[in-house]
Amino acid sequence: MGIIPTREQAWELLTEYNSEHFHLKHAVTVEGVMRWFARDLGYGDEEDFWGIVGLLHDLDFEKYPDQHCVKSQEILRGRGIDERIVRATASHGYGLTVDIAPEHTMEKVLYATDELTGLIGATALMRPSRSVSDLELKSVRKKFKTPSFAAGCSREVITAGAEMLGWSLDDLISKTILAMRDCEDAYENI
Repeated sequence: MGIIPTREQAWELLTEYNSEHFHLKHAVTVEGVMRWFARDLGYGDEEDFWGIVGLLHDLDFEKYPDQHCVKSQEILRGRGIDERIVRATASHGYGLTVDIAPEHTMEKVLYATDELTGLIGATALMRPSRSVSDLELKSVRKKFKTPSFAAGCSREVITAGAEMLGWSLDDLISKTILAMRDCEDAYENI
């Protein structure tokens, strides 16, 4: 068993490799979403662990986009980070950059929600409130069906993630909206 960093240590590591506001906001958003799902799915005692995985999931993306989910394994292992974190963060690149299939519920949630948080966030920005607080499922579904909207958010990955979890796409989107509402204040000050 390796090191499980505190939230502060994970933030320091993240900011060592990431400085762009967009990437830091995304990391904090996914951290909050993962924490919400940990509580919602009965893993409340692992909430901090799920949050660290969410915070670090794109550790290598800003500096090493062509080695995403590959370089992060090297960085994390080089720091002695627990192998469960190494595997979980890498598994969200399954089928894209790595062959590490999400197995644990936490890994499946990360895989399913990573791209979805981007789509939901982009949809929220189109609203007068610019917030998820009043965002509804139907608005996200409408944007989901428009491939040119938030084109970098893979609908195939989101759909595959819902299937991995055994949830309908509507359930995944609805729960992720609730999770993002819960943590919206956390990323406002980044």
